[in-house]
Parts: sequence; structure tokens; C-alpha cells
Amino acid sequence: MMASMTYKGKGNGYLDGQLLLAMPGMMDDRFARCVVYLCAHSDEGAMGIIINRRAPSLNFSELLVQLEVIGPDEAIRLPAQAGAVPVLKGGPVETGRGFVLHSNDFYIDNSTLPIDAGVSLTATIDILRAIAHGAGPDRAVLALGYAGWSPGQLEDEMQHNGWLTCPADSALIFDTPLESKYERALRKLGIDPGFLSAQSGHA
Repeated sequence: MMASMTYKGKGNGYLDGQLLLAMPGMMDDRFARCVVYLCAHSDEGAMGIIINRRAPSLNFSELLVQLEVIGPDEAIRLPAQAGAVPVLKGGPVETGRGFVLHSNDFYIDNSTLPIDAGVSLTATIDILRAIAHGAGPDRAVLALGYAGWSPGQLEDEMQHNGWLTCPADSALIFDTPLESKYERALRKLGIDPGFLSAQSGHA
């Protein structure tokens, strides 16, 4: 999936490495109050990971067992850092596939996509093995699925006030609790979340 997208930096006017915040009037319920970290954005489309929705009833150690990265008996002996990796509902596309957003102290040739200062994306099982054995990145979140836009679609949604953009930082990407990320990102822009909610539905 990533190989089919041409990676281009922000110097071309693209928004990779930025956060998208769903506006209150977002018509698509799948993205209501979502914070999306935009991993790739070019004239071929866009791809991002929702970073404020937890995957229901699934934790990282259970997922490693399901994928046969570790055996059931190894799950209780995972490094503390591995056990703390959140499992997110990354978006409605390819929900059976895992994507790891992580700090850039970990890299696999031909598999890791550096996105912005401090953040990379890896979508192979090798990174899960590394995390399980205490050799992975310092900070990571695992997302199941991703959000995708066809060429020009994201720009059109932004023109129709579907999304706000916000500079990303590692705390917003990697910290918990997930439930407060939307409000924290709005405040980073100097917007009172209560005021924005009150304005929804008004011209």
C-alpha cells in the first residue's frame, strides 16, 4: 500500500506530518471528533492514521499471540514497554492490517517510512517482533487499518470545512489518554473546544 504512494515532503505544499482534526460538522460518522496523523500526502492522494480511537477489546499482547509473533506463555513475560503499546482503530481501510507509528530510533530498510522529525511508519511484522523482544522503538502505537483519500479528495473536504490542520508533536501522537487528544489538539491551535461545538451547524 505505501509503495504505491509517492512520498513528497511538506515543501511541496502537502500536509504529511500534520494532524487533521475533524470539524463538528463532519458528516461522516467514521471520522467524528477524530484526530488523524497524516503519513503521506501527494497529488496521488493521502493516507493517515486515526490516533485517538482505541481498538475495542484488544490489547497488544493478545494481538502478538494472535499473529503468532509470540506464544501464549510469552505474553506474560513481555517487556513493560511492549505491554504498554496502545492498539488503535486506525481507520476504515484495510482494518485487518497493522501499521506502527513510532519514534525514529528504529528503522528497517525498505519497510520504514520516515514521515517527520521524530516519527516514522513501519507496516511489517518485523517491528512487532522487535517490540516483543525489547528491541523496538522507544515510543510506538499500533493501528489497525488506516484512513485514505483519493487524489484531490482531502483538499475538497478541507475546502468544505471538514478538517482543521494542526502541527503534530510526539505527545499528541504517542501519549495517553486517547480520549483527550481531540481537545488537546484544538487547544494547541488556541481554540476552545466548547466554543467550536457551540458553532457547529451555523454558517
